[in-house]
Amino acid sequence: MTPTALAALQQHLLQALDPAPTELRRLLHGRGRCWPGLEQLSVDWLQGVLLVTLFRAPEPAEQAGLETVLRQVAASAAWQQAAGQAILIQHRYQADAPAQWLLGEPRDGCVVTEDGLRYQLDLGRKQNSGLFLDMRYGRRWVREQAAGQRVLNLFAYTCGFSVAALAGGAARVVNLDMASAALSRGRDNHRLNGHDLSKVGFLPHELFKSWGKVKKLGPYDLVIIDPPTFQKGSFILTQDYARVLRRLPELVAAGGQVLACCNDPGIGADFLLAGMAAEAPALQFVERLANPPEFPDAEPGGGLKALVFRHVATAE
Repeated sequence: MTPTALAALQQHLLQALDPAPTELRRLLHGRGRCWPGLEQLSVDWLQGVLLVTLFRAPEPAEQAGLETVLRQVAASAAWQQAAGQAILIQHRYQADAPAQWLLGEPRDGCVVTEDGLRYQLDLGRKQNSGLFLDMRYGRRWVREQAAGQRVLNLFAYTCGFSVAALAGGAARVVNLDMASAALSRGRDNHRLNGHDLSKVGFLPHELFKSWGKVKKLGPYDLVIIDPPTFQKGSFILTQDYARVLRRLPELVAAGGQVLACCNDPGIGADFLLAGMAAEAPALQFVERLANPPEFPDAEPGGGLKALVFRHVATAE
């Protein structure tokens, strides 16, 4: 982070906060390689909390320069008008992703809104806060498709897709994730939005040991697949995604849809297209969802890939 890059960061943040977004938003997406010198940095606005994430260890002078810029932003009229409360710097390049409260009182979490829906985020305690901001359009798409649908949310994490589906009128949502703590947070997110939990199922299981149970609760009109790139001991995207895709024909009802996602910048959309064609040819490609404008990428294939497929097989 050169002085020039830090000056550009300061100017951009002041503009982005004048006025501040009314909901949570990514303010700067350095990893999209559209901000020279800031490639290993992102900045999110969490409705009063500025979360700055570093993906590479800064030199001492860089760290000092960054902190100076952030303090100057916090002293600005834009920050005051935005009702800014705290600045959190997360060091994601370290194994435990430690967090540093540069400004404001430390807190465990906060409640934010996206498209009018409420979500509880964790702050400073875990690698991820609880909601992936680049999937905003994906959650919106699910909400638009969900009326009366039976939905399966694989790798559900904190159930953001499930919240969107219930808000869109889904008849039933089944969430599967091996992390029971994440699913517990998902219950909290549904409660925040006043949802009927009798319409939501939570399966704290390892996917590849649970196909029987997942199939028994189907078939599904909409299946969402948003896996991690790597999950120690359970999932490696390049090896295991195909194992998920080949199960889809027995899970998805005729005419049903699949939202298949990949957020590895080194893997393009062709990986999903070729995988689906090989493992589940009855699922035909419909469209790739756009990414939110706050996530520009120098390489169009480098950002989030969220692809929609439809099951064209006739009912038996």
